Amino acid sequence: MGINIVEKIDDLVEVKHILVSVSDKSGLEDFIPALSEINPSIRIYSTGGTFDRIRDILGPDRAGRHLTQVSEYTGQPEMQGGLVKTLDFKIYLGLLSETYNPAHTDDLQRMQAVPIDMVAVNLYPFQETISREGTSTEEARANIDIGGPCMIRAAAKNFIRVASVVSPEDYPTIISELKKNSGKISLSLRYQLARKAFEHTAVYDRAIADYLKRKDIDSARKSYREIGG
Repeated sequence: MGINIVEKIDDLVEVKHILVSVSDKSGLEDFIPALSEINPSIRIYSTGGTFDRIRDILGPDRAGRHLTQVSEYTGQPEMQGGLVKTLDFKIYLGLLSETYNPAHTDDLQRMQAVPIDMVAVNLYPFQETISREGTSTEEARANIDIGGPCMIRAAAKNFIRVASVVSPEDYPTIISELKKNSGKISLSLRYQLARKAFEHTAVYDRAIADYLKRKDIDSARKSYREIGG
């Protein structure tokens, strides 16, 4: 099967569906209400502690109109400890589908899925964790994010339709543009956000690789009680 080559896209894309799953929850108290005011029919998909925070921000009435648990949307419960929350075909179908691709439209309809127009994701605090004195290999391992980088990369790859947001610093810029463009986000800003997203995941992966390179197997063993031989 060949690589999809896209020829037709839209400069302005209306933000109707957004997935939010963030470790750094700063700025959500302004960002989320502004999104719901710009587009009164917006649907926000979220997970775990982020879902709880957005529900508190919106209050029960608005949360009922705008907020959906990712597990409710996908039909798959979260794995214990939140290890698997967003790694689901329905999510990535929504992130990677292309606007003018009829096969993708058919797939969305078949799965009763929606095209996701924006992802706001930042990652487990790996760098902060390993910077603390006495951090064990197991504590570091537990703070390696899997689903977050996958969503960021999928959204950034599909910048032709999707905005990938990795920093609360960008929330005001996004809201300003959505207000200016009647709820739509431009290709220029989507492209700018994609650059930032890939830089974000590159730095994150580099930090993990460098940490593991510094730690030999004997230091890793100290975190565990081995069973068997």
